[in-house]
Amino acid sequence: MGDFIKQITVVAEDKVGLLADISYILGKARINIDALSAEVQGNKCLIDLSVKDEAKAVSLLTSNGYQVLRADVLVVKIKDEPAQMAQFTARLAKEKISTTSLRLITKENGYDTYALQVDHTAKAKRVLASYMKKKQ
Repeated sequence: MGDFIKQITVVAEDKVGLLADISYILGKARINIDALSAEVQGNKCLIDLSVKDEAKAVSLLTSNGYQVLRADVLVVKIKDEPAQMAQFTARLAKEKISTTSLRLITKENGYDTYALQVDHTAKAKRVLASYMKKKQ
């Protein structure tokens, strides 16, 4: 996984079978879902997806009547030790970068890997360069 991925968010009416329909549409087109999270807010469901072929997924979902938003997501690795998250978030705060979404992807080899969305992606990429390099 690189230091930067594309995420798509499907905004739809919350209903039984919604995830089944979306995963069927993508699966039929042989588009694998690498990461997925879903959240219901009122009568709307927000489904965040990471896929390899983002353009094809957006096209398919849009043509099937779904509202789809795109976002840039940074992939960062933080040492799995006390106070490391505090240092990481302090660096963002010092640069006046606001976090809009932070999700744990995996814990491995002493590091936690997160998908991070911020309000200033290019600036965050510069500020967080040491967190975005592949750690051994």
